This record gives sequence, structure tokens and C-alpha cells, in this order.
Amino acid sequence: MILILGGTTEGRLAVRVADAAGSSYWYSTRDALQQIECLHGTHMTGALGATSMADFCATHDIRLLIDAGHPFAAELHRTVAVVAEELDLPVIRVERVYPPREKDTIWCRDISDALARLEADGITSLLALTGVQTIRALKPYWSRNDCRMRILDRDESRALASAEGFPADKLVYYAADDTASLLASVRPQAILTKESGESGGFTEKVDAARAAGVRVYALERPAMPAGFVTVTGEHGLRREIERLLPGFFPLRTGFTTGACATAASKAALLALLGREVGETVSITLPDGETLALPVSGVTRHAAEPFTAVGTATVVKDAGDDPDVTNGSAIVAKVTFSKEPGIHFLQGEGVGRVTLPGLGLPVGGPAINRVPREMMTRELSALYAGGLDVTISVPGGRELALKTFNPKLGVVDGISIIGTSGIVRPFSDQAFVDALRKEIEVALAIGVDHLVINSGAKSEAFLRSRFPDFPPQAFIHYGNLVGETLKLAAELGVRRVTMGVMLGKAVKLAEGHLDTHSRSVVMNREFLKGVAAEAGCSSAVTEAIDRLTLARELWTALSPDDARRFLSAILSRCRAACATVYPATAGTLEIILLDESGFSLSL
Repeated sequence: MILILGGTTEGRLAVRVADAAGSSYWYSTRDALQQIECLHGTHMTGALGATSMADFCATHDIRLLIDAGHPFAAELHRTVAVVAEELDLPVIRVERVYPPREKDTIWCRDISDALARLEADGITSLLALTGVQTIRALKPYWSRNDCRMRILDRDESRALASAEGFPADKLVYYAADDTASLLASVRPQAILTKESGESGGFTEKVDAARAAGVRVYALERPAMPAGFVTVTGEHGLRREIERLLPGFFPLRTGFTTGACATAASKAALLALLGREVGETVSITLPDGETLALPVSGVTRHAAEPFTAVGTATVVKDAGDDPDVTNGSAIVAKVTFSKEPGIHFLQGEGVGRVTLPGLGLPVGGPAINRVPREMMTRELSALYAGGLDVTISVPGGRELALKTFNPKLGVVDGISIIGTSGIVRPFSDQAFVDALRKEIEVALAIGVDHLVINSGAKSEAFLRSRFPDFPPQAFIHYGNLVGETLKLAAELGVRRVTMGVMLGKAVKLAEGHLDTHSRSVVMNREFLKGVAAEAGCSSAVTEAIDRLTLARELWTALSPDDARRFLSAILSRCRAACATVYPATAGTLEIILLDESGFSLSL
């Protein structure tokens, strides 16, 4: 059981991650003002002191605390630390992303320090963006100077301001207007704000003040208690929950080959530069979250008298996804280059691109765009000169035979891929990403007619109908009929032939564009309704009642009933497909397949 302490944007993030597990948890906020739906958790309200929190944890068998509170909720952080030590519980801190501290901002240790600096600098007109809870602490300033206080537009905040004696006409409210508009209206000499991170709008406030020529005084965020495990986003949070509370999630996540190559190349460059490399290396994912990956085999040696080489290895952990590269070594070698920029080279086991359409240079290494961007960002932050980066995957040539690579025209090895840096087990999104690449390659080599099908058996039937089509024209949609047709429409495919077995067709006919059994099962009542509308005999209804599998209908119906019923199914399939591949997108032909080959088409 997990106890999340939130009430913030980070609290919502923690709830979203916990709900994905389908396991029970508790979500605690100080008040009931945050409107949030916990799909599998229980939301409770009321401030918890150390004693009440400890009692709650003991009573409800809490095994993990997640501190997702505001960075300035110092009392909450201290309480969590006390309870964690008393009950020997691990704590995950969901931290905000903070921009670097700029020198033109006047940094203050606390409000007392800020008051002293404001007085010393002669600031007599201030816009305070520190929240209603700081009104009392700021009273020595606002009782003698012109101070506007921005608060939330709610009765509780106004009541608190009134109780402290703050002038009502000096209150301003969070509204549709941004900070820039407010500054133009109030025209203060300075603003006072908290180091609240990106999710707290810190950058927006500072940028607006700079543009208006207004000084910025910022309260430094308080230090977190020692011993908290810090994460900055949902991927890191899930990974730490998986590590600290095994079994809360039914399946573990992992890292993409792109994330592994990024961590390995960063470690290799650190070694090349003569800097110390720890057991892990932190990288930034495309969404801005920071994660640490374990590295090994970090070395630096001189290949030639004036040439040094840095190398490092990251072992791919795909979590519980059946990824063929799981456990493979992703090796990076980094050397200095006389040419500016980052240059990616093909190492052992990494594929070579032979066809257009992947967005990569033909003849170059199969390192996809997002991993290239991740590596370039990490390496450029460490070294401004030119670098050659060689990525290798020992055994990758053999592994590639189990992937889509041969069909995509990638030879001699695997691709370094990944759009998020994270592998989600049995992820539909990963399959959709692969479908996109397949279609893009097909279009790039001149294919203007795609033949989509559910798998090897249906593809074999369809190949006999289109014997002159290249292999790239045949795309497996698996269960994701809708996503495949969406991509075809998005990418401008003007003609599509879809082969579908009856088991998937009866689900598609009902409007289910994902035909996986986890999403939908055969609906006998729906099939009976189709049969009645098609004018079939009562024998069809009886046959449907006896069904174990939909494909049994091929032999269970009379020729006339089969023609009526299957034609009606095909017609409904077309209607369902038209929602994602309309007539304006192109021409769609649907072929209903039996176990031995072709049957009906529409």
C-alpha cells in the first residue's frame, strides 16, 4: 500500500502513475479544494501531523510514502521524514524541474532575508506572488509600503487575508491575465516570488518581470530532508515504485535502446574528458524528465599518440516487455573530431539504412532521430567541439533478424530507437510507431497501394492476389485496425486493401477498431441483430447460439444465409473503418478471409 501526499500538480502526476497499476493506494491532501478523481485510490483530506501520519501508516500497512507536496511545504516534508525514520519506510520525492538560478535574480534565503534586502534596496512598491500563506510573514513590509498581493480567487483566501488585516483593495487575483498583463497594470518596482519550478510558473513570472524592467526577488526553495529518493516525472516515479514496492505494478517498464545509447555515450565522453563517472549517469528524456541509468565498462585509453578514446556500456533493461534486445550491451565509443558537431558512426551490430523513408541518411547508421537528438543534447552540454560517436551492439546482426528491420531496409544490425526513452511493457504505442515507419518506407520507395492484414497467414493469402507488390506494401496491423488506417490517412496513402479474418471482422463490424480480446469479445446478441437485419433465416440465430469461435460461421450457414450475413458484416466493417479512413482519404477495399483463402470483398 502506498500513501501519496499531494495537492499539487505533482500530486496529480503521482495519482496518474499509481492509477496505471490498478492497485489500491491512498492520496492525502491538506484540504478538499483539489478536485481529483482517483480511479483506484482513496482520497482523504486533513493535515496529518507526525503522530496521526504514523498511526495511519501502521493501521493501513503503508509500505511506501510519496511526497508530492509543494516545495515550500517544509513542515510536511519534515513530518514525512520523521514518520519514514520511525517506521523504516522509503520515501519518493516527486520534485519539480527548476531552471538554473540566474545572476540577475536577487536570491533570498527566506522571507526575513527578503524583507531586509527590499529595505536595503529602497523598494517601496512590490507585487508579491508568494501566496496568501505568506501575508503574515510579509506584514512588516506591507504595513509600511505599497504592496499588492496576488492570491487565488476564492473565499478561503480572502478570509485569511482579511484576518491578517491586509487591505482588500491591494489584493489581485489569479485570472486569465498572465503576469505580464498584471505587471503592466500594477507597475511595481519589484516582484517577490518563490522558486516554484517550471510547474509553478517560475520562468513565466521572471521572464515577464525582466521584459517589464522589474526587479525579481526570489525565495530559495528549502532543502529536502536527507534520504528521499528524488524523481522529476512519471517515468522515474514508476521506475522507483517498481524498485521499492515490487508487485504494485503487474509489469515493469524498461529503457529504449536510444536511452541506453545516450547514457553510454555521455559516460564515454565524461571518461574521454578525464572526468569521474559514477555507477549511474543521468540523462534528460524528451519530455524534460531526468533519469539515471546504470553504466559499466567505462574506460579511457589512447588509440594513437594524440588520440584518446572513451568507451562505456549500458546493458539494455526492457523491463517485462518481450524486447529482443533485452539484456544486450549497448556500447558507445567517443573520440574527438576535427569537424564541428556530433557525428554518428555505425558500430558492430547496429544496422545500416538502405532505403529512404526513415528520415535517416541512406548508407548511414540506423540511429533514429530522437536518440540522435538526446545524445547531441547531452554531449553538447559537456563539450562544445566536434565528436565522433560510434554505437555498437554485440550480437545485433542476429537480433535484427527477429525485428522489422529487414522489411524496413535496415541491414547488418538493429536500430537504435525510442521516442520517449521508456519501454512500456506490451505497449500499443511502440507498435504504432513501428507501423508508421513501415508505411513511411513503403511510400518512400514508391508504393501507392498498401495491403494491410492481421498476420502471416492472411498476408500469404493476399500476396497471391498481389504477386507483383514489393514486400514493403504488406503491413501487419495485428489488432490495431483503427490506428493503422489512421496512419494511412495521415500519411496520404490513397489506396488500401485490408484483409480480415472473420473473428476480427465481427468485432470490427460492431465498431471496435482495436480487436484485441482484452478490449472486446464476440457479441452474440449483436450478431443476431445483424442476421435479422440482413433477412437471414432463423437457422442463423441458432448457429450463433452454438458458436465457440466466429470462424465456425463459414461452415455453419447455408450459402444464401452466408451471403446475406457476411455481406452485412462487411458493410458494417466498412462503416467502422470510414470513421478513421474516410472516402476523402482514399479508396478502401475490405476482403473477408477464411481459413483457406479469399471469400468476400467489398
